[in-house]
Amino acid sequence: MQRISVFRTELLFQSETFIAAQVSAMRRFSPCFAGFRRVPGGIPLAPEKVITLTTGDSLRDRLHRRFFIGTGIAPRFSEAIREQQPALIHAHFAVDAAVALPIQKRLNIPLVVSLHGYDVTSKDEVLSRFAPGRAYLRRRLELHARASLFLCDSEHIRSKALERGFPDAKLRTHPIGVDLDSFQPDPGTSREPIVLFVGRLVEKKGCVHLINAMAIVQDRHPETRLVIVGDGPLREALRSQAEASLRHCTFAGSQPSSAVRGFMRRASLIVVPSIIASSGDSEGLPIVLCEAQAMSLAIAGFRGPGTSEAVAEGETALLVEPEDHRALAEAISGLLADSAMASRLGAAGRRRVERLFSLATQTSLLEERFAEILS
Repeated sequence: MQRISVFRTELLFQSETFIAAQVSAMRRFSPCFAGFRRVPGGIPLAPEKVITLTTGDSLRDRLHRRFFIGTGIAPRFSEAIREQQPALIHAHFAVDAAVALPIQKRLNIPLVVSLHGYDVTSKDEVLSRFAPGRAYLRRRLELHARASLFLCDSEHIRSKALERGFPDAKLRTHPIGVDLDSFQPDPGTSREPIVLFVGRLVEKKGCVHLINAMAIVQDRHPETRLVIVGDGPLREALRSQAEASLRHCTFAGSQPSSAVRGFMRRASLIVVPSIIASSGDSEGLPIVLCEAQAMSLAIAGFRGPGTSEAVAEGETALLVEPEDHRALAEAISGLLADSAMASRLGAAGRRRVERLFSLATQTSLLEERFAEILS
């Protein structure tokens, strides 16, 4: 069985269960991880299958990482990856792929890059504000030339990649999918008056608009609780906003996939109020929408990139115009008041995911692409 090296600079945030799930679903290849460091409190990974540039976050470690980003020089790191004898590198996010480019050149093996969102939607001026982003901007044309394939998780991401000069011949749309055995409804668990949000607390996720909408919803449905699962730089600002305007709101923080499934089984609906951020950053294909549909959970949210591809408007989700919190409140209230409609949307969502977003099917197709490249 051939090995592949799965490259992500940060291994792995709790919000990146989609990467770990894809790796676990591989059957034709033996994957190992490579990256800068293990994320404290991140997704558990088998130590024997992880190679990191640094082991901590001391000043020395940070300088070591910065030196490698700038120069591509890290002999021990490169040699440790070589010793695994990978046949191919699979990098997640174009920024990470550019950082890994010196390793790919030394090993002289194919490079496949998965594009997920910010890496092809953010403005160059935003990417230039951090070291890996600057490395990406310097190496972007070389990355376009050296990569064998770019996998876009939605048509929106493919169109943005084309706008930014990625070679059309190397672009393929390829959603990752969800594990239909792990994410499935539990008829024995009763739905509670919980409105659920799952995602990073950053501008593009639109949580500020959800809190505004929930102030209206809770006036009509006082028993309803908003549960926010996730963490990020806007957490304290959002908490202050919620404390000032909502009756019931819980910030659950970053949670493992098993806990997210538990929330999805209990909630009445999930809300995905994603927007296009001021940086240009926008959704690729929100994996949480695929997970929610797999759990037969009704969905409300904003129309927009990625979201409108993941769901079928009116069939599996109620979508309204972006940033219109009053319309979002109407959609949420409608689903809370009409459990039959919520159940109908949820059942249709499960069928949609089984047809389009099965992790087993999508991973098998991915491995076929790997095999084609290596042949």
